[in-house]
Amino acid sequence: MPLNETPTIPQGEPILHWLALADALKPGIREQEQLPLNCIKARANPAHPMRFESQAACSIQELEQRSIRAGDSVIIDFGGHRTGYLSFKLRATGREADAPVRLRLVFGEVLNDVASPLYPYSAWLSQAWLPEEIITVDDIPQDVRVPRRHAFRFVLLEVIATSKEFAVQVHKVRAHAVTSAPATFNELPTQVPDWVRRVDEVSIATLRDCMQTCFEDGPRRARRLWIGDLRLQAMTSYRVYGNEVDMQLVKRCLYLFAGLPREDGLVNACVYERPRPTYANIVALDYSALYAVVLCEYVVASGDHEAGLDLWPVARRQLELLLQHVGPDGLFSDPGDVWIFIDWADELERSSAMQGVLLFSLQKLLALAQILGLNDEVVQWKVLAQQMQTQARAQYWDTDQQLFVSGEGGQVSCASQAWLVLAGVAPDDLLGAAAVRKAMERADSVKPVTPYLYHYLVEALHSCGDRAGATALLKHYWGGMAELGADTFWEAYNPKDPLHSPYGDSHANSYCHAWSCTPAFFFRETGFFNVL
Repeated sequence: MPLNETPTIPQGEPILHWLALADALKPGIREQEQLPLNCIKARANPAHPMRFESQAACSIQELEQRSIRAGDSVIIDFGGHRTGYLSFKLRATGREADAPVRLRLVFGEVLNDVASPLYPYSAWLSQAWLPEEIITVDDIPQDVRVPRRHAFRFVLLEVIATSKEFAVQVHKVRAHAVTSAPATFNELPTQVPDWVRRVDEVSIATLRDCMQTCFEDGPRRARRLWIGDLRLQAMTSYRVYGNEVDMQLVKRCLYLFAGLPREDGLVNACVYERPRPTYANIVALDYSALYAVVLCEYVVASGDHEAGLDLWPVARRQLELLLQHVGPDGLFSDPGDVWIFIDWADELERSSAMQGVLLFSLQKLLALAQILGLNDEVVQWKVLAQQMQTQARAQYWDTDQQLFVSGEGGQVSCASQAWLVLAGVAPDDLLGAAAVRKAMERADSVKPVTPYLYHYLVEALHSCGDRAGATALLKHYWGGMAELGADTFWEAYNPKDPLHSPYGDSHANSYCHAWSCTPAFFFRETGFFNVL
């Protein structure tokens, strides 16, 4: 049903009053000085899923007494992940320094970052994202603070060059962790399984380290505000923190997107926050659809009807534009020239999953209209939502397989099950939950590549009342990362190949990524603990 209504928001240029509101909501940043744990060695172990294991090398006190020269290196372990800065003091030993000191620093979120060579680099993402710094210190002794922010647990410090006349000692190594997250959070019940507590700790650390002056997707790489990540960060922060600080950060992000629309009013998949808020020119149809979801859930969580009314035209405009790709038969038709993300699985046929995303978002917009007293503006869409649901069941539900399929070849994927179940397209909850489980078990189904889609599988199971299935999947997937030593949850994780990268090189992966933080949401969701 093509909809060509006149947009009710300015088009094509930054909307300055919304950007001004976003700027006024910029949070303060807490900084915490942290001491290193010890120094380690990385030992290659081909049998280990991550290919390396750590061994104790020396204490920090022993490091401070050690003189190191060109060619020497040390790996410093801070014992956990943070987003922040590194500082240390350099001293000369032997004689007065008669030349600069050149150092190479590699910041590692996981041991592989500092144990395996960064080069040759084979990812299609820019090599400039590699967490490496080469610094030259002219005057010794010197207090050094690396100016660029990094995400790290490990630091490889390598001396590239001094003169032959002196060596250096490294003293007072410190990390300076930064976040806008509150210092306290809502604790879990005392009696929970150990695996739940560990996964929860890692989830909260992931959320914390991605909470900066906006909700970043990953503090190591990209450092952008994406709608898909924002939805998962926001829903988790409401449960974990549930106070004005995190509510205001979500509100800021909503206004940043609203203030930087495409010419026709479609919001970007992401925006650049620095050096000033900027349109990123990256559109993903499924992410644009989720703007209405984030706004609805924000209004429900915060009670902020004023912001809901202010941003209502933005949410409504997303559906106006996206529903132009829904035909008279009530089915979404891929325009073919705009990105639809869903997941990084290259072979994924996305049409049925996109139908689910669009219907899910339309349902949230209708709910938001009810909350804000704007039902008259969406009367025509109530009928459309029912038509889309009915037609999706007729088109995509395979009664013989008891699964949703997609495309001319009838592809079975986890993405199709997750999104069509969440949109209420399954014949009933029992069949919906069974379809999700069956797709995960089938050898020929297209599996998720990212925690982003795994979240929606867990959310789909949870929405059907299958707490046991949701818990089992969460334990298998996020618990698997925790068992491999994750301090924060990763951007991509394939249990059969933990070093898999959708970018072609694991050094391009982010190992603290926003869309991985949601176990902390589920653990605090009503009823989730019934099966623990």
